[in-house]
Amino acid sequence: MAATAILIIGEDTVSLSFLKKIIRFAMKYSKFNVSRFLIKPKITFFCLLSMVSCKNNGQNQQKNTSVANPPTPSELILGANRMELYLSELKNKNIAIVTNQTGVVKTQLGTYTHLVDTLLQHKINIVKVFAPEHGFRGNADAGEIIKNGKDTKTGISIISLYGKDKKPSVAHLKGIDLVLFDLQDVGVRFYTYISTLHYVMEACAEQNIPIWVLDRPNPNGHYVDGPVLKPSQKSFVGMHPVPIVYGMTIGEYAQMINGEGWLSKAIKAPLRVIPLALYQREQAYDLPVRPSPNLPNAVAINLYPSLCLFEGTHISVGRGTEMQFQIYGAPYLNKTNFSFVPAPNVGDKKPLYQGQVCYGEDLSATPRQSKLNLIWLQKAHAESVGVKTVFFNSFFDKLAGTPELKEQIVNKMTEDEIRKTWQKDLNKFLKIRKKYLIYIEK
Repeated sequence: MAATAILIIGEDTVSLSFLKKIIRFAMKYSKFNVSRFLIKPKITFFCLLSMVSCKNNGQNQQKNTSVANPPTPSELILGANRMELYLSELKNKNIAIVTNQTGVVKTQLGTYTHLVDTLLQHKINIVKVFAPEHGFRGNADAGEIIKNGKDTKTGISIISLYGKDKKPSVAHLKGIDLVLFDLQDVGVRFYTYISTLHYVMEACAEQNIPIWVLDRPNPNGHYVDGPVLKPSQKSFVGMHPVPIVYGMTIGEYAQMINGEGWLSKAIKAPLRVIPLALYQREQAYDLPVRPSPNLPNAVAINLYPSLCLFEGTHISVGRGTEMQFQIYGAPYLNKTNFSFVPAPNVGDKKPLYQGQVCYGEDLSATPRQSKLNLIWLQKAHAESVGVKTVFFNSFFDKLAGTPELKEQIVNKMTEDEIRKTWQKDLNKFLKIRKKYLIYIEK
């Protein structure tokens, strides 16, 4: 028997055909388990998932930016999304936020919206935004100087922390009651967001301004590896005595900065971490937004700790292609079936070996790494001997955190032999790290 169903929601009338579209949408974007629901002849089940009120008057509806629905055990909730823990305490305060394009929160529809927009919708007074390397919108090249300005969408002042200033000044923080820090890190020492964290914490400590870190998952949080930074190699790409891969979220890392007395004169920042919920550091995690222009996907992020060492050599890591940090090569390496030609693009306006054919290796199908892999670096160095007079540049020791790694590769030590030389310091770090972990480690 034919039938027509009408659903009344608020002041609207919705036909069965439209209702079916809603159900299909929910099935597509949720953890809907078909096996739990049986559709039998002459029986139709409808599950009313939520009640909404809407007006069909041609006006755009406001996006829902509240905390996402309770997740399944495999899901996590971002610190930024746990607004029940912090939103009410931001009311009637002048707020500064350190963030960029990665500072997003998940909506109930499974989409993402920027935290700044969300807080403004909740009538939070955001006075200014501090932007790290790559800028607030995240489209500047690596190392490109970022200038101060205003956000065209919101009109909020943007203060660059990757220009003439890397640390907020007294003037920058004048009148600020609280600083929020919300950046997606990748868990690697030479990724500069933790250096920005250091300087912001230091400025807040000096002026007694609370800083709250909204925690985010570490996509490389499942292992700890690499040489520990030596004091002689301290720079903006390595400020602390930690290994290349340190296996901590940015919230955990902030606690370590405070606890180990790494700020100037060992001062302590008034720090609070808004933790993740249901986070498992061993679980693979695909980021919803590129953390920087040249880390386009999970493979690149996973290979980044190993391949970024090439940035201290004359080998290209695919900047100027769509395969950044998933390939490596140079015009003078052995000719293979794989080659690429770098060209200017978003993230690198003048890539190394622009317009030249580079031979090397495609690592995009490489299994997920759980260690710092030196094999590719050693292989490229071996192929360069007798062809290229200089393989390493002056930046390599800063990235490695020690001059020893360069010497070990030149002396043709095996990877196992090299790893043994950094194990003692690594073990010491693991004991320090353990004190600041927020989330259970298996």
